[in-house]
Order: sequence, then structure tokens, then C-alpha cells
Amino acid sequence: MTVAVQAAAFVRPAAAWRRHGFVLAVAAGLLLALYAGDVATLVTLWWTSTTFGHCLFVAPVLGWLVWQRRAELARLDPCGWWPGLALVAVGGAGWLMGEVATVALARQLGVVMMLQGLVVTLLGPMVARGLAFPLGYAVFLVPFGEGLEAPLQRVTVAIVLPLLHLVGVPARVDGVLIHAGPYFFEVAEACSGAKFVIAMIAFGVLVAGTCFWSWRRRAGFMAAAIAVPVLANGLRAFATIYAAQLTSVEAATGFDHIVYGWVFFGLVMAATLALGWRWFDRAPDAPAFDPATLQATPRRRLDVLPAAALALAVAAVFPAWAHAIDTRAVTLPARIALPDVAGWQRAPLSRRAPWQPYYPGADHQLFGRYVDASGAKVDLAVALYGDQREGKELVRFGTGAVREEDRWVRVEDQAPLAGGSVLRITAPGPVDRLVVTWYRVGGHTTADETMVKIDTVRARLLGTDARAMALHLSVELRPGEDARAVVTRFLAALGPLDQAADRIAAGVR
Repeated sequence: MTVAVQAAAFVRPAAAWRRHGFVLAVAAGLLLALYAGDVATLVTLWWTSTTFGHCLFVAPVLGWLVWQRRAELARLDPCGWWPGLALVAVGGAGWLMGEVATVALARQLGVVMMLQGLVVTLLGPMVARGLAFPLGYAVFLVPFGEGLEAPLQRVTVAIVLPLLHLVGVPARVDGVLIHAGPYFFEVAEACSGAKFVIAMIAFGVLVAGTCFWSWRRRAGFMAAAIAVPVLANGLRAFATIYAAQLTSVEAATGFDHIVYGWVFFGLVMAATLALGWRWFDRAPDAPAFDPATLQATPRRRLDVLPAAALALAVAAVFPAWAHAIDTRAVTLPARIALPDVAGWQRAPLSRRAPWQPYYPGADHQLFGRYVDASGAKVDLAVALYGDQREGKELVRFGTGAVREEDRWVRVEDQAPLAGGSVLRITAPGPVDRLVVTWYRVGGHTTADETMVKIDTVRARLLGTDARAMALHLSVELRPGEDARAVVTRFLAALGPLDQAADRIAAGVR
């Protein structure tokens, strides 16, 4: 009798799982189709980017994590739950902010959050709690972490320099350039170890969530998962430079690329697992959660079909809103020109070391050189956008004062000047330049790239002037000349920067 009652108790959940699972699959497919552009961008990035190639494995890992929980999930009763729509709305709002600010990361994270909200809405809070780890781990579908490159460059330099001194190699640092013996090496973004740290964070979270119960041990393993690749990358960079001293740059860098790409990451993963192995406190066959604690009947239930319809309706609001914003036209002058500056005359551009900033999507670009009576020279560059969208952003990776794979190399950031960010760059010769940068969006001038995105969102959402401009002043560094003082003199002759920028954007000299 008891067995018959238990068997009957599982008939309804099994049928409910088939119904809810089918509706969830259809609704998820429709949501992905609604945001097909962002999904295609994500998949392309997974497939082509060496930094985010690990994201290709996240979807299969998610399937495996859910499959691990199948026996426990079968003992839960899925149900539609309308409060889950709030998560769909939050994801949609995040996507909209990313769309108007042209921040791909925010759009992609918004799509993932909407999928998470769809699961919560169509399966209910008890099932969502059982799936808490896979749902949270889905965040690693989103490529993030490029902001780690600059600090990791500095950490790598800090590791390499004392090791070179320890083995007797004379070395000094100039920003991200290491001068060692007869050679100098750039600790570029690709050499920062960021791609491996990012992948190790994803790997570490997976191991911490599946091999440990103790939160203290999880935290310790995550610390190791971050520290080990950082230290290993510093040792790799040191070994490359030291090998160049013993052999040649070509031999050292060639070997480094092979080892770094095929062997290094595997060794780092193995070393990290070896460090954490003895502290694993969760058995491989241990249940992921206790379904007996998730048997409460949720309030605010809703049938799965109207729940799916409401979730898709909420998700569809945000692309429609973005389309309405995009229809607002901004009219720019047919031609704009560099301003006349009192006490400064136009001069031929540099032939010794040509430089121009890179803004491939700008509606107007200007570049010119000015010289004053003392012979001081300043280059002025302007990029003007009537609007911004994907592939046509004022601020994005690879644009600005230095482009990817350029002859000019970023050396160091310096103290701000007149509210502008200051960057020192160098090119073979060697030739050094100081570049001072400002951005103007929606009537606000800033040097902060984050504020550029915020100002862009504000202007586009409120329907105000969304024109965007980048303005650079650059001076070649010459012995006996204070480049910062030259820029300061030029700014004084130019007048208030925001007014000068607005005159240029309006086509007024």
C-alpha cells in the first residue's frame, strides 16, 4: 500500500516536468531568437577569442550540472511563479542600458539574466533553489574580465624585475616596458596572464561548487585559483626574458608562444587541483541538495502557459524601447573644421613618427598640427559621432589613442592635466609622445570612460543631445621641453575646452 501511494505521488510531478520542460524549451528558444544578434555575437566571441574560448565549455558544463541533479529534481513539483518575472525585467533593463550605452557586456549579461528569470518563472522558486548553482554558473557564459589586463600587467612587471636582478640580468622598468640587457620587452595585454586568470576563475568556481561543502575551503581554493596563474605567468615572463639573454629573442619568444598556448594552462590547472585535492570535503556521489527541504507549496503560482506568455512579453518590451530610441535622428554639419587658435599656426604633420588616434566609426574626424613662435608643436585630433551603436562607439576596446597591433605602444598613465587623462606612448626610433584625452557627450566633458557610457545612457534615454566627441592633444617628447607646459599653453590659447568642442561640433571655426 505504501509503495502504491509513493508511486502515485510521482505521477503528477513526472507529467508536470514534461509539460514545464517543453514550455521552457520553447520559451527559451523564442527569447534567444528575439535577441539573436547578441546571441550570435556571444557565440562568435567564444569561437574566435583566445581570451574567452573557455566559454565554449560552459554550456556543456551547465547541462552536466543539471543532469547531476536529475534524481533530486524529479522529487520536486515545478510550477509557474509570476514573481520570477522581476528577474526577466531586471535582465531586460540591463540589456537596454547596454544597448543605449553600446556596452556589449551589459547586453549579453542581460540576455543571460532573462534566461535565468525564465527558469525561475516557469519552474518555480523551489526548483530554482535546487538549480541555484547551475543558474549562477550561467554567468560565465558572458565574456568578462578584460579590465584585469592593466593591473595584471603591473603585477607581472613587479614579479619579473626582482627575479631578473636575482640572476644578475641588469633590468629597469619604464611603464610596461622592461629594458633587460641589450633588449627591451613589452609586457603587453596578451602577456598579462589575464586570459588564464579569467579562465581559472571559471574553473575555480566550478571546482569550489562541486568538490567542497565548506565555504572557508571554497574561499581558500578560489584564492589559489587566482594566485597560482598570476604567479606562474610572472615566472613564465621572467623565463622568457632570461632565455632571451642566454639565446636570442626569436628563440625565446617562439618557444614561449608554444609552451604558453599548449602546455602552460594545463600545468597551471593541474597545479591548482593538486593544491586543493587533499581538502576536498564533498564526495563525488553526494546529492547536490536535499529535496526534502524544498517541498513547500509556493504562493503566487501561475499556470505555465500564461507565465511563459508574460515572460516573453516582458522580454519583448526592451528591444521595442531601444528601437524607439534609435529612431531619434541627430543632425551633424556636412563639414567641420579645426579651430583657429590665437598665437598658433597650422604646420605640416610629423614625418618622423606619424601618429593618429583610431576611431573607425566616427562620422567626422579631424587631425592637424599647430606651432607657436617658440617652435613648440601640438597635434590636435577630433572624432565626432552623431550617434553611437554597435561597432560605432566613442569608447570601446581597440579604439582611441592607441589601436591594437599598432607601432605605438602604451607605456604608462600619468597624472591628469586640465581634467584630461594623460598617456605616454612610444614607437620605434625611439619616439615618445604625451597624449591628453577628453570626451564630450550630451554637454558633459570628462576623461572617465565609465562616465562616457553613463552620459550616453542619460542622453539617449532622455532624448537630449547625444552627440559624442573625443578630443586629443599630443606632443612629441623632446629633450629640454616640458610637454605638459606646451599643452597647457595651447589650452589657454584655445579657450574653454567645452566651448571649443561645441564650436567644432557645430562646424564653427
